Amino acid sequence: MKKQQGFTLIELMIVVAIIGILAAVAIPQYQNYIARSQVSEAVSLLGGLKSPVLEHYSVTGTFPTINSSAILDNITDSGTYVASIADNGSIAGSYMATFKGAGSVSDRITGATLAFTFSSSGQFNCVQNGATGTTVPSDLLPSICN
Repeated sequence: MKKQQGFTLIELMIVVAIIGILAAVAIPQYQNYIARSQVSEAVSLLGGLKSPVLEHYSVTGTFPTINSSAILDNITDSGTYVASIADNGSIAGSYMATFKGAGSVSDRITGATLAFTFSSSGQFNCVQNGATGTTVPSDLLPSICN
Protein backbone atom coordinates (compact mmCIF):
# COMPACT_ATOMS: atom_id res chain seq x y z
CA MET A 1 0.00 0.00 0.00
CA LYS A 2 1.13 3.50 -0.93
CA LYS A 3 0.52 6.43 1.32
CA GLN A 4 -0.65 9.63 -0.31
CA GLN A 5 1.86 12.34 0.54
CA GLY A 6 0.01 15.42 -0.77
CA PHE A 7 -0.78 17.18 -4.00
CA THR A 8 1.24 16.68 -7.13
CA LEU A 9 2.83 19.58 -8.94
CA ILE A 10 0.35 19.23 -11.82
CA GLU A 11 -2.61 19.47 -9.47
CA LEU A 12 -1.21 22.62 -7.87
CA MET A 13 -0.51 24.20 -11.28
CA ILE A 14 -4.10 23.49 -12.37
CA VAL A 15 -5.45 25.22 -9.26
CA VAL A 16 -3.19 28.24 -9.83
CA ALA A 17 -4.32 28.44 -13.48
CA ILE A 18 -7.99 28.34 -12.47
CA ILE A 19 -7.47 31.09 -9.90
CA GLY A 20 -5.64 33.17 -12.53
CA ILE A 21 -8.51 32.81 -15.01
CA LEU A 22 -11.08 33.77 -12.37
CA ALA A 23 -9.03 36.81 -11.37
CA ALA A 24 -8.63 37.90 -15.01
CA VAL A 25 -12.43 38.02 -15.33
CA ALA A 26 -13.31 39.31 -11.87
CA ILE A 27 -10.91 42.25 -11.54
CA PRO A 28 -12.14 44.24 -14.58
CA GLN A 29 -15.76 43.59 -13.57
CA TYR A 30 -15.04 44.83 -10.07
CA GLN A 31 -13.38 47.98 -11.45
CA ASN A 32 -16.49 48.68 -13.56
CA TYR A 33 -18.66 48.15 -10.49
CA ILE A 34 -16.57 50.66 -8.52
CA ALA A 35 -16.74 53.24 -11.33
CA ARG A 36 -20.53 52.85 -11.64
CA SER A 37 -20.96 53.34 -7.91
CA GLN A 38 -18.87 56.52 -8.10
CA VAL A 39 -21.01 57.81 -10.99
CA SER A 40 -24.10 57.23 -8.83
CA GLU A 41 -22.84 59.89 -6.41
CA ALA A 42 -23.01 62.47 -9.20
CA VAL A 43 -26.54 61.35 -10.08
CA SER A 44 -27.55 61.74 -6.44
CA LEU A 45 -26.03 65.23 -6.14
CA LEU A 46 -27.60 66.38 -9.41
CA GLY A 47 -30.91 64.89 -8.28
CA GLY A 48 -30.77 67.19 -5.26
CA LEU A 49 -31.14 70.13 -7.63
CA LYS A 50 -34.52 69.01 -8.93
CA SER A 51 -36.81 70.64 -6.37
CA PRO A 52 -34.96 73.96 -6.01
CA VAL A 53 -34.51 74.35 -9.78
CA LEU A 54 -38.15 73.63 -10.56
CA GLU A 55 -39.30 75.88 -7.72
CA HIS A 56 -37.17 78.72 -9.05
CA TYR A 57 -38.44 78.12 -12.57
CA SER A 58 -42.08 78.13 -11.46
CA VAL A 59 -41.60 81.46 -9.66
CA THR A 60 -39.39 83.34 -12.14
CA GLY A 61 -39.81 81.52 -15.46
CA THR A 62 -36.05 81.12 -15.81
CA PHE A 63 -33.61 78.45 -14.76
CA PRO A 64 -31.26 79.52 -11.97
CA THR A 65 -27.51 79.47 -12.10
CA ILE A 66 -25.63 77.85 -9.26
CA ASN A 67 -23.94 81.05 -8.06
CA SER A 68 -26.65 83.63 -8.70
CA SER A 69 -29.67 82.09 -7.03
CA ALA A 70 -30.21 82.12 -3.29
CA ILE A 71 -32.46 79.09 -3.71
CA LEU A 72 -29.44 77.01 -4.69
CA ASP A 73 -27.24 78.21 -1.81
CA ASN A 74 -27.92 75.16 0.35
CA ILE A 75 -27.25 72.46 -2.22
CA THR A 76 -24.45 69.96 -1.80
CA ASP A 77 -22.10 70.83 -4.64
CA SER A 78 -19.29 68.33 -4.06
CA GLY A 79 -18.79 64.89 -2.62
CA THR A 80 -16.34 62.07 -2.12
CA TYR A 81 -15.90 61.56 -5.88
CA VAL A 82 -17.48 64.72 -7.34
CA ALA A 83 -15.25 67.79 -7.34
CA SER A 84 -18.00 70.29 -8.18
CA ILE A 85 -21.40 70.94 -9.63
CA ALA A 86 -21.70 73.90 -11.96
CA ASP A 87 -23.96 75.34 -14.63
CA ASN A 88 -23.57 74.04 -18.13
CA GLY A 89 -23.34 77.48 -19.72
CA SER A 90 -24.26 76.34 -23.22
CA ILE A 91 -27.63 74.78 -22.32
CA ALA A 92 -30.26 76.59 -20.21
CA GLY A 93 -31.34 74.53 -17.22
CA SER A 94 -28.37 72.18 -17.54
CA TYR A 95 -26.04 71.37 -14.67
CA MET A 96 -22.80 69.38 -14.71
CA ALA A 97 -21.03 67.31 -12.07
CA THR A 98 -17.27 67.08 -12.60
CA PHE A 99 -15.41 64.16 -11.08
CA LYS A 100 -12.20 64.54 -9.09
CA GLY A 101 -8.76 63.79 -10.50
CA ALA A 102 -6.58 60.70 -10.52
CA GLY A 103 -6.22 58.91 -7.23
CA SER A 104 -9.64 60.00 -5.97
CA VAL A 105 -11.86 58.21 -8.49
CA SER A 106 -11.73 55.33 -10.94
CA ASP A 107 -9.35 55.91 -13.85
CA ARG A 108 -12.30 55.61 -16.24
CA ILE A 109 -14.04 58.72 -14.86
CA THR A 110 -11.11 60.89 -13.77
CA GLY A 111 -12.05 64.48 -14.65
CA ALA A 112 -15.16 63.35 -16.56
CA THR A 113 -18.48 65.20 -16.42
CA LEU A 114 -22.07 64.09 -16.03
CA ALA A 115 -24.70 66.58 -17.20
CA PHE A 116 -28.42 66.72 -16.41
CA THR A 117 -30.95 69.05 -18.01
CA PHE A 118 -34.29 70.20 -16.62
CA SER A 119 -37.17 71.02 -18.92
CA SER A 120 -39.94 73.50 -18.17
CA SER A 121 -42.34 70.55 -17.80
CA GLY A 122 -40.29 69.20 -14.90
CA GLN A 123 -38.49 66.44 -16.77
CA PHE A 124 -35.03 65.57 -15.48
CA ASN A 125 -32.86 64.17 -18.30
CA CYS A 126 -29.29 63.09 -18.69
CA VAL A 127 -27.47 64.90 -21.50
CA GLN A 128 -25.89 62.31 -23.77
CA ASN A 129 -22.19 62.30 -24.63
CA GLY A 130 -21.11 65.33 -26.59
CA ALA A 131 -19.35 68.65 -26.47
CA THR A 132 -21.84 70.16 -24.01
CA GLY A 133 -22.77 67.10 -22.03
CA THR A 134 -21.57 63.95 -20.44
CA THR A 135 -18.05 62.61 -20.92
CA VAL A 136 -18.56 59.56 -18.70
CA PRO A 137 -18.16 56.34 -20.75
CA SER A 138 -21.56 55.12 -21.91
CA ASP A 139 -21.28 51.73 -20.19
CA LEU A 140 -21.04 53.51 -16.82
CA LEU A 141 -24.03 55.81 -17.31
CA PRO A 142 -27.19 55.28 -15.25
CA SER A 143 -30.27 53.86 -16.98
CA ILE A 144 -31.89 57.31 -17.27
CA CYS A 145 -29.15 58.29 -19.73
CA ASN A 146 -29.88 55.48 -22.18
